[in-house]
Amino acid sequence: MHRDRAWDILVEFSKEERTRKHGIAVEASMQAYAKLLHEDVEKWGIAGLLHDFDWEIHPTEELHPKEGSKILEARGVPEDIRYAILCHAPFLGLEYHQPMDRAVYACDELSGFVIACALVKPDRSLSSIEPASVRKKMKDKAFARAVNRDDLVKGAADLGVELDQHILFVAEALKPVAAQLGINP
Repeated sequence: MHRDRAWDILVEFSKEERTRKHGIAVEASMQAYAKLLHEDVEKWGIAGLLHDFDWEIHPTEELHPKEGSKILEARGVPEDIRYAILCHAPFLGLEYHQPMDRAVYACDELSGFVIACALVKPDRSLSSIEPASVRKKMKDKAFARAVNRDDLVKGAADLGVELDQHILFVAEALKPVAAQLGINP
């Protein structure tokens, strides 16, 4: 599968710009980790891009991402990508089989949270992201309230990296797509 086909699927099912931007952000984080771990950059990117493609049509734990996986199967998305996408939903209780499974979970919520943190900086810049300030925002339950803080911590642990290191890595990974995300690098 190629990125352009994955983008077509995302656009078909995700009409909201924020859903598409989130896919782009997680794609960038996944690609950066794939490079670091000497994995398939395009495959990992596709898993990141498509992980929430069905959220607008299946916005509940009962349906997302299980029903979305069926759509992806019908569209010819490889099984390992579909499985990784399922792994980003911890409530499914799936075991990780490959590093990509861990990474999509670890990159999902943190990518969005780092962007939210950058957006409240005076310069709206990823370069201003510091782990201490992100951790402080994690304690503020009103800030980015939809983000599960336990997922941020557990995602880094499951990936085998310290949270501060993960925060800095994701912030750096997002810089090449910062303009698409509406923030500064």
